[in-house]
Amino acid sequence: MSTESIPQPPHARPSPAICEDLGVDPARGLPVAEVRERRERHGPNRFAEAPRRRAGSILLDQFRSVVIVVLVIAGAVAFAFRHWAEGIAITAVLLINGGLGFVTEWKAVRSMEALRELGRDTIRVRRDGQDTEVPADDLVPGDIVVFTGGDLVPADIRLVEANTVRVNESALTGESVPVLKGTAAVDAGAPLAEREGMLFRGTTVTQGSGLGVVVATGMATELGRISELAAGAQEEVTPLQKRLDRLGRRLAWITGTVAVVVASVGLLAGKDPARMIETAIALGVAAIPEGLPIVATLALARGMVLMARRNALINRLPAVEALGATGVIFTDKTGTLTENHMTLRRVASPAGGFAVDEEQGAFTPERDVEDGEGRGGSHASGPDAAHHPLLRRILEIGVLCNNAALAGRDGDRHPDAEQGDPTETALLRAGRRAGLDREELLAARPEAREEPFDAGTMMMATFHEDGDGYLVAVKGAPSRVLDACTAVAAGGEGDSAPASEPLGAEARQRWAERAESLAAAGLRVLAVADGRSATVEAEPYRDLRLLGLVGLLDPPRDDVRGAIAECPGAGVEVVMVTGDQPATAAAIARQVGILGEDREDGRGDRAPAVVHGRELTAPEDLPPAERDRLLGARVFARVSPEQKLNLITLEQASGRTVAMTGDGVNDAPALKKADIGVAMGQRGTDAARQVADMILQDDAFATIVAAVRQGRIIFDNIRKSVMFMLCTNVAEVLVVAVAAGLGGLMDLPLPLRPLQILYLNVITDVFPAIALGVGRGEPDIMRRSPRPPGEPVLTRGHWRAIGGWSTLLGACVLAALILALHGLGLDEQRAVTVSFLTLAFAKLWFVYNLRAPGTPMLHNDVVRNPWVGGAILLCIALLLAAVHLDPLSAVLKTSPPGGAGWSLLLGMSLVPLAVGQTLRQIQRRRSRAAASRP
Repeated sequence: MSTESIPQPPHARPSPAICEDLGVDPARGLPVAEVRERRERHGPNRFAEAPRRRAGSILLDQFRSVVIVVLVIAGAVAFAFRHWAEGIAITAVLLINGGLGFVTEWKAVRSMEALRELGRDTIRVRRDGQDTEVPADDLVPGDIVVFTGGDLVPADIRLVEANTVRVNESALTGESVPVLKGTAAVDAGAPLAEREGMLFRGTTVTQGSGLGVVVATGMATELGRISELAAGAQEEVTPLQKRLDRLGRRLAWITGTVAVVVASVGLLAGKDPARMIETAIALGVAAIPEGLPIVATLALARGMVLMARRNALINRLPAVEALGATGVIFTDKTGTLTENHMTLRRVASPAGGFAVDEEQGAFTPERDVEDGEGRGGSHASGPDAAHHPLLRRILEIGVLCNNAALAGRDGDRHPDAEQGDPTETALLRAGRRAGLDREELLAARPEAREEPFDAGTMMMATFHEDGDGYLVAVKGAPSRVLDACTAVAAGGEGDSAPASEPLGAEARQRWAERAESLAAAGLRVLAVADGRSATVEAEPYRDLRLLGLVGLLDPPRDDVRGAIAECPGAGVEVVMVTGDQPATAAAIARQVGILGEDREDGRGDRAPAVVHGRELTAPEDLPPAERDRLLGARVFARVSPEQKLNLITLEQASGRTVAMTGDGVNDAPALKKADIGVAMGQRGTDAARQVADMILQDDAFATIVAAVRQGRIIFDNIRKSVMFMLCTNVAEVLVVAVAAGLGGLMDLPLPLRPLQILYLNVITDVFPAIALGVGRGEPDIMRRSPRPPGEPVLTRGHWRAIGGWSTLLGACVLAALILALHGLGLDEQRAVTVSFLTLAFAKLWFVYNLRAPGTPMLHNDVVRNPWVGGAILLCIALLLAAVHLDPLSAVLKTSPPGGAGWSLLLGMSLVPLAVGQTLRQIQRRRSRAAASRP
């Protein structure tokens, strides 16, 4: 009976020992009765069901903001005291804000379902000595699985037999090409991508066949662990949400304080108690900027629309703003910075080197590259390089010794047009560009035998009929092919059979060094050789002739380098985090500009510093020096999902807002943990797309930079809106509070009646604030550093400005009231109408004081914004209606102020604008003077 316990990790022990631990004979499999017993203990081979978020829960979340809670209370109070206009306006704001948030978040809560869909298939297993098809959900530890090319791996499996098995693990490990598998045990601490004897759930067998024993099912698999990480990763609240919540708490405190103070002052001054309580309630409502939630929502929604036009879909409205605050972007390599498509880039031959431009079909001589004998090769130049005999021979062997196929004309690069290993399809495309079609070559030299790629030999060979014998075509690992070669092609004399010369020890060493040099450049290197055989049964790897080396690469995307180059000026660091090999990661990082030629290795060559994933332990376990070193690194290779979480936690703890891009299942936990998760739409898995905050439909890194810009614009716009609303709202509070305090001394009426305050808040706050919230932004916004994560919506400087502007606005209103009463001799209702309109128009003109310091008076974001002009015209019409439309004027208790009254109120309302523009001009002169200093 099996103990079903494995003393060491399965990848670290021989497969016979694993089978013994699990109590199974690979030749017979588990008895059916034992399978049933184990299924009862281990449960079905599926992921744990994540609790579904119900529609009601998502809707309730839209009302958890402190500002929203205060508005709900304010609306209830307004209705209770029959302030219908205020109550209806607040209710409309709450419904619109909650509705928009609900719709956009409804699609972003199903990430675990995408993970559970992986692996729901049938699989061939061996039980009671019979091979049979069973649902993947029925697998248990100890089951013997029989698999072949094309199968989706349904559980974590320890290989017992492997016949040329290659597995696509890109979605799990980030490895860009299928990896070769075998049965050998590896070190217990080997990273996921280097566990040769293991197949992992969610990956795909691309080639070969074999036999394996199930060692883990369901949540115990590596993919299950990732599912748990994604479920357990705490989703960060976006910076805007944090800031608005802090502002809301402060405003809630102000609201209560103002209401108590004004009511107390009025009562002590002998005012009517009922009227003072009513006024205090209205002032409490006035202290809250009712338009804030809808302004923030509409500003973010407009950003969402603009980003959709740039091929970026937003799952949650605050996501674009959060990306605008980002100080570091963690980006995957495969499919994000690169095209996820192998191409032939370099060919090294005894006649010299060739660079390959697959898009142009060009084969260009590399005159600065010496040949394998240390000589400068003799090249054909220009377009004739594609017809160089030795180059064509190398390509011909690469096409013949091949199992892949191309379906499209001219080597169509769409993945659906290719079948087989990406390395082999790259050789077929390069051959077709040079006029070497596999079908035509096989027609001339029919294939008589294939020696499949084997993990032991690390080579592949095919035999082709050629005259009275056979042509042997070989490709494989450079070290193994060199060992099998006794000669090397020389100079490329002739067409079909270049001349040969002996391959001496020194030449062999130089070819080995050249292979290492190509690999250090991030290329996947294969050696190509040919031979002759009299019989088809001959040993393929003997007395071969070396033709050269081919270097293949998953190339960078065309638009990546320019996008990355824009990031340093914006204070954004780009860091590559990949599961790929360090050399490959470093090469791509250099090509796209993440790494510069700024480090030297022990040999004095320029080399980048790449951090291996095994160095990314839990942040709390890192000493300060190691923490600083990791924070300064720009490339992390061989990184596991859990290590990505450690890296994000490390950066967040250092005080930076983190964005994470990714496309694989392995990226899902990190996408959720990051402040902003960005998934690839074309190559991304459902798990990555559904957990992300933003999805790039074009998979373009440049779209992320556009989102950074838009996010900064949105935050600046929201800050302007908040400044506008608070300056004017605090002015209302000051005006009424001061008037209430001075009423007994100067016999002043309240300059603003409660319903007039409500009307101003609904009309002259919301529309201009919304207009400010959709501005296009200043041109230099991407030349600023990102905001610190802890910076509030309003800094101390902003609060000082609010205090100053509110005092100026309030003074103008009180002055207008006093002059109307004692200077013009107007009655109380007309005088109050003057103070009411003074504040209203002062609010409208004050919008233009919110242009950025240093910008010209007539050429800035506020003046250029057509919505601002439209909002002001609309508010003017509504203000005129408040005075001249009889039903409305009766409710608001306003009267036409007459010509003198209009002159007074318009003059006083322009004072804050004149002061503001003067200050802005002084600031502009100072900034220009500072910029001109050496």
